Amino acid sequence: MRRLCWRRSTWLVVSLADRGASIFSTMSRATDTAKGLLQSHRTLAVFLAKMLVAYAIWFVVYDLWLLPDGRLDEWLSVNVATWTAALMGLFTAQAFADGRYVAYQNAAIIIEDGCNGLAALSLFVVFVLAYPGTGLRRALFIPAGLAIIVVTNVARCASLLVISARWPSIFEDVHGFHALFVFYVVIFVLWVVWTHIGERQESVPQPA
Repeated sequence: MRRLCWRRSTWLVVSLADRGASIFSTMSRATDTAKGLLQSHRTLAVFLAKMLVAYAIWFVVYDLWLLPDGRLDEWLSVNVATWTAALMGLFTAQAFADGRYVAYQNAAIIIEDGCNGLAALSLFVVFVLAYPGTGLRRALFIPAGLAIIVVTNVARCASLLVISARWPSIFEDVHGFHALFVFYVVIFVLWVVWTHIGERQESVPQPA
């Protein structure tokens, strides 16, 4: 009876040791896998961290200073309205701007803070700053990208103004989704372009 108990105890100890070794081995493999994934996605993790920090800083600065001050939004909205009227002026003499308002025929739209493109502009700049790339390329790409975004927004506002004048029944649908969709597609394309430009390595001259 004692030998049987001893054998059972020995078997139990060996079984527990085997299970412990198996669990330890599984945990070790899981840890190695996690380390490998973390290492392989380190660039992505650093980029996301930089973008979150930069955008958080922008929101704090905007909410605590720029938004209450109002001058940046006012300046951008008035200029978008002026540029929209100028674009319309290439095709008709019936469009004009008055502050944030743009009028055409019997219709008018107002460029409010949420429509002036400031949020999209800031998101684009934050993305370019957070994603890898040289300072020279950023200095060249950011102004070009900002100009493209502003032109896209002006074209969007001009299209909405024409729709408001000629097809007012579909204005809300176009304003709520379609025009905004096209606007952000342009921003996404700029992001994709920057991921290729920013990561491109400088050519190193080969020794003769």
